[in-house]
Amino acid sequence: MQPTLIIMAAGMGSRYGGLKQLDRLGPGGDTIMDYSIYDALRAGFGKIVFVIRKDFQTEFEQICASRYGKHFPFEFVTQELDGIPPPYTPPAGRTKPWGTGHALLVTSEKVNTPFGIINADDFYGKDAFHVLAGFLNRNDLPPGSCAMAGYRLENTLSPSGPVSRGICTRNNRGFLVDIVERLGIRKESDGRILCTATHEDGTQEDLELAANALCSMNCWGFLPDIYPKAKRLVAQFLQEHQNDLVSEYHLPTLVNDTIQSENGTCRVLETTARWFGVTYREDRPGVVAQLEALHTSGNYPTPLFP
Repeated sequence: MQPTLIIMAAGMGSRYGGLKQLDRLGPGGDTIMDYSIYDALRAGFGKIVFVIRKDFQTEFEQICASRYGKHFPFEFVTQELDGIPPPYTPPAGRTKPWGTGHALLVTSEKVNTPFGIINADDFYGKDAFHVLAGFLNRNDLPPGSCAMAGYRLENTLSPSGPVSRGICTRNNRGFLVDIVERLGIRKESDGRILCTATHEDGTQEDLELAANALCSMNCWGFLPDIYPKAKRLVAQFLQEHQNDLVSEYHLPTLVNDTIQSENGTCRVLETTARWFGVTYREDRPGVVAQLEALHTSGNYPTPLFP
């Protein structure tokens, strides 16, 4: 049975100024998530499940139907504020979704195979999907197994300015031990990669990071047995944060909670792929240029889905 790919596309794109998930950035009018779908299908994934929001569901469904046709099976699921485990309810005034951990949970009725889950607005590269599919297609995975595509830090930096990355530590068997969020990561003129570390007393200093340090870019693989765990963990989060207006439960936290409770393991899959993405409108020209270069070099056809 082919693994499923879940694409998290419920963000509103407030910093970008519109639905960046549907912005046609490729030379053939393709979106960034079109490239992820194209690469994933060729790596052996089957059905695509989109996590979206009700307020743009009609537009999203119409565009996907006209663009993809019958190239592959796809479905939609909505991530809404009230779609949380009982007895919890969203507080008045909250507008943000509950995070990527909750986005995974809402797909439980659509997915019964091993699956990958990614962001809609990140370009992950072919190799990431190949290593993820290789993991998900294994027949010897024990219950509770999951995986993370680990990107070399030097392959995830942005020319637009400093970035934040979850730097990973793995043990000698290749399993994730922890993820430390590093802020203000940038490449200096002398080639060094530095981040800004803040100490408990409020003072800051620059720390040098290794170019080959592995980081998480929200490209994960899970078995279906993650769903009951996710429901329990989201409920635990809501017990403490139900009345918060902005707190979110994210996938790295879900994975870390699973590892720390010894209810699963996470294999770090090193990938040679280069990441890029759009967070701000100013990122758009650079992404357009990179996609154009990939087509010119013959990596992709134009358009991806004729």
